[in-house]
Amino acid sequence: MDAKTGATNDRGLHVFRNPGSVAVVGASADPAKWGYWLARGALLGRPRRTVHLVARRGEEILGAPSSARLADLPQAPELVAFCVPAPDVRGVVEEALELGVRGLVGITAGVPDEPGLAARVRAAGARMIGPSSLGLFDAESSLQLAWGDFPPGELAVISQSGQIGSEIALLARRSGLGLSRFVSVGGQADVTAAELLTDLVDHTRTRAVALYLESFRDGRRVFAAVRALRAAGKHVVVLTAGGSEAGARAARSHTDALTSATELVDAACRAAGALRVSTPAALVDVVACLLAGGLPAGRRLGIVSDSGGQGAIAADCASRRDLTVPELSAPVSAAVGTGLPAAAATGNPVDLAGAGERDLSSYRTTVDALLRSGEVDGVLLTGYFGRYGLDSPALEEAECQVARELARAARENGRPLVVHTMGTESQAARALRAAGVAVFPTVEAAVDALAAAAALRARPGRPPVPAGSADITVAPGYWPARTLLTAAGVAFPPARQVGAPDDIRDAVARLRPPYVLKAGWLAHKTEAGGVRVGLRDGAQAHAAFSEMHGRLGDGTYVLEEQDTRTGAVEVIVGGRRDPYLGPMITVGAGGTEAELHRDVVTECAPVEIATARAMIAALRCAPLLTGWRGRAPADVEALAETVVAVSRLIARLGEDGAEIEINPVRVAADGALAVDALVLTSGSGAGAGTRNGRNEA
Repeated sequence: MDAKTGATNDRGLHVFRNPGSVAVVGASADPAKWGYWLARGALLGRPRRTVHLVARRGEEILGAPSSARLADLPQAPELVAFCVPAPDVRGVVEEALELGVRGLVGITAGVPDEPGLAARVRAAGARMIGPSSLGLFDAESSLQLAWGDFPPGELAVISQSGQIGSEIALLARRSGLGLSRFVSVGGQADVTAAELLTDLVDHTRTRAVALYLESFRDGRRVFAAVRALRAAGKHVVVLTAGGSEAGARAARSHTDALTSATELVDAACRAAGALRVSTPAALVDVVACLLAGGLPAGRRLGIVSDSGGQGAIAADCASRRDLTVPELSAPVSAAVGTGLPAAAATGNPVDLAGAGERDLSSYRTTVDALLRSGEVDGVLLTGYFGRYGLDSPALEEAECQVARELARAARENGRPLVVHTMGTESQAARALRAAGVAVFPTVEAAVDALAAAAALRARPGRPPVPAGSADITVAPGYWPARTLLTAAGVAFPPARQVGAPDDIRDAVARLRPPYVLKAGWLAHKTEAGGVRVGLRDGAQAHAAFSEMHGRLGDGTYVLEEQDTRTGAVEVIVGGRRDPYLGPMITVGAGGTEAELHRDVVTECAPVEIATARAMIAALRCAPLLTGWRGRAPADVEALAETVVAVSRLIARLGEDGAEIEINPVRVAADGALAVDALVLTSGSGAGAGTRNGRNEA
């Protein structure tokens, strides 16, 4: 299925799902070599397909015969995995293509001329994963061409780094999760991560996808595929170490400097309905929660503990992750407390006060009462449960039975249950995992996973941004930027262009003092002495123009009415077209100290008014806009409308690398006014502009 159009088109990738025949070139009987693990994995699939081994000496390997060359095989295989010395790769690939092989998996690293090799493969109508891949696995078809073992399950792993992908797979196995698919994409010389993600949309076994990428050069296609996966009901959790490569270029504007590469990836994830995490362990924790209990309906958490201290710590962790621990109503508190000792706390967190030691079933009845109460969206059980059978073997079966009953209660009530236990290695913990309950060794991991699942519920994704329109042309300088933004719906103070003393006289007659004089071609006017504020009358405006013109020379200057409204808050609004992730919109604390505060929120553009409001509300400086310490509340709606206008404009601009910045937008009780603006194209540098048709720094 194509991620953009929804049309079915596997682009030749079916050969990597369920080939009728496989050959391993470089097969070995030595367990320390890649050729052994490729051969071993391939042979596991013999009930489903024909398997050929190719080894230089043609010896028997793992009880199976081998041939010295691909050309010696009795039939041409559909898929070939190779792990041969780098100088030999070209010959192996050419031999395979001459035989009509449709798919190649390249393990070898350091292959000369990877782009040329990939072009040769595509020209022959074949596809290649790698080189520098750590292989692939598909549980649906028992296809394994990788190092290690992969218990079947519902998690697909697509990883640019084979080692990170292997770590995710290992952590998943320790958490009781199996894999539906594993693909190490390697150098992506031919088959890309975006294609492999799209290929998972109709992959029956896959319910969740773990994606590790270091480069987002193909970011728009990647996140188009993520949207398609989310639409198919499959959750995507993203891990990245570098983000968009565009973030490495020198900043040309405040907006450029204020947004990091990972912030752009975060914005793309939110827009597509995915979640970014920071470590492989966090990724597996979130996936375990998602596969076990799905998405909680909200952020209300019920906590059950057999220790008051552990319940309190769990509540603190929840608060730090913006989960609420609501006090239970009197009827629910009474129902939760049924059968518990008088010393039990039943307000939330719930403390069993030793009830579990007397009767293990109290865990089930208490958790069930919370799950069915309607006053929480999920339940965390934290403490000793899961350890009874380890410390007292006679209790093991009873504890396992309660574990199964807890899982059934969660399923029947349709709310997630997560368990933090001091006995993750116990049979009861295994019973919980087997029955679909996520189990964690630390309370913070349990809370973080549940909070992440709640965050995914709040981000269903937004429709993809339409392609830009290249028919919008923008000349450099403040006046053209102001004209463009005014037409888009951004409000500016009245102003006039000036270039000579006579122009000042005419402008003063049409504008109200005080005035601001600007050298309109400069991007960063303050640093260059290209702005004068507080000009009280025509005489001061003339004097300021004479002084500035004497220093900076001819050019397009602007005389503007100065915004003198009291209590105005200065905000920066900026848009940029990232070459790899598309148009972005940023709002944050503005003014000359914008880079010092670094208080910004970025989303994919365009945004609607509700998203713009949410962006503003998420700023640390938001209280300044809503009546801080008795100030009149600012017109936040006008600011949100400005954000929307800039977001729509940057989405319409067709040139990657283009930027729009308004800094500051002054927001007061009676509206928002932009008092400086900048539009940059990919060819213009920071501080560059135009004086009378000449590019100047």
